Amino acid sequence: MSNPPTEFYSEERWQNWIDRIDDEEIDPEDEDSARLLLNLQDDTAIAIAKIVAAYDDDDLDEEATLEEIAEVREIVLEEVDIADEEKRMLVDGVQTSLVCVFFAAEEYVAGGPPEEGSLNDYLGAAADAEAEEDLDAALGYAAQAGTLIIDGEELDVSMVEDLEYGLVTEWINGLDSLQSAMSDPEVVEEDE
Repeated sequence: MSNPPTEFYSEERWQNWIDRIDDEEIDPEDEDSARLLLNLQDDTAIAIAKIVAAYDDDDLDEEATLEEIAEVREIVLEEVDIADEEKRMLVDGVQTSLVCVFFAAEEYVAGGPPEEGSLNDYLGAAADAEAEEDLDAALGYAAQAGTLIIDGEELDVSMVEDLEYGLVTEWINGLDSLQSAMSDPEVVEEDE
């Protein structure tokens, strides 16, 4: 094993993004605001992509990889300290999108991608499970879809147009960030 980076993501890095969102005028309809939120999400997805890549390259074993993913998840999913309720809700949306990214990465490391079924099969099953209010199953299916993305399958985001807005569409949004991160794991600069 070669030496992996000592830190894939830090609390300080997350907090810098949160401080920026807290300091700026945020309007989800505004392109710059939307980009800031997307960069926050992409930055986390890139950290996860790098952890998974380190695992695939045998730089990290399974246990260390799962610990790294759990560490990032703990940082990112902690309740944020922002007074503005609207901004808090926007960050919460990003956190929700990322939940599936964490589960997909863990699933990929622990069990690998499923042998059968396509990305769209799993996302369709996730949407059906959500419609039946079985959110655990929905997340499970969406995470399986995520393992396929990590394994190289292409996500067609236009399929979201056919889905009712809800958790699955949020998770697909996160998986889209994961797909971008897997194909181009370049760090999003915080000052962009």
